[in-house]
Amino acid sequence: MLNHFVVCLVLVAVSPQAGVPALAQSPLAAAPAVTAADVRFMREMIGHHQQAVDMTALVAARTRRPQLRVLAERIAVSQADEMALMRQWLRTHGAIGDTTMSRGLSGHAEHDMSTMSVTAGMPGMLSAKAMTALRAARETRFDRLFLEGMIRHHGGALTMVEQLLATAGAAQESSINRFVTDVDADQRAEIARMRRMLNAP
Repeated sequence: MLNHFVVCLVLVAVSPQAGVPALAQSPLAAAPAVTAADVRFMREMIGHHQQAVDMTALVAARTRRPQLRVLAERIAVSQADEMALMRQWLRTHGAIGDTTMSRGLSGHAEHDMSTMSVTAGMPGMLSAKAMTALRAARETRFDRLFLEGMIRHHGGALTMVEQLLATAGAAQESSINRFVTDVDADQRAEIARMRRMLNAP
């Protein structure tokens, strides 16, 4: 009889009907929550990426270096893909904000209003004066300004990643954690490539 009573207790303890809320038993219940810092990072990084795309759009008409054109195309494609991913992430988490289109900080491209108010002063962003100088430059001078500016710009993205990871509770949700890891690796690789190009004769 005692053995039967013990067995019943064990069954009750492990049974999903033991009064434990279903959410607490689900693996999803333990998933890290998205934080305000995560949302802010994604919104800011969209604006940050957009300036990089704006910069790459200037390359074809201003450089004679085929390898710089290839680099710019790669950056443009990767940044555009990541912007689409970030917008989807924001939509998924109900944080896309106002998607009204307006003229952006770089002076030509359009940006989501949800990113415009947060891009000013972000690490690595080129000033309006620097963008004007880049548009006016040609050939060797353009190549140098572009590479120096994009290295600084990518470095700013790395700073943003570091700041997010240093924020308590941030970047724990699986998709944003993978994203910032990829951004960090990709930006470091491109910085190394651009430094080699900058130092090439």
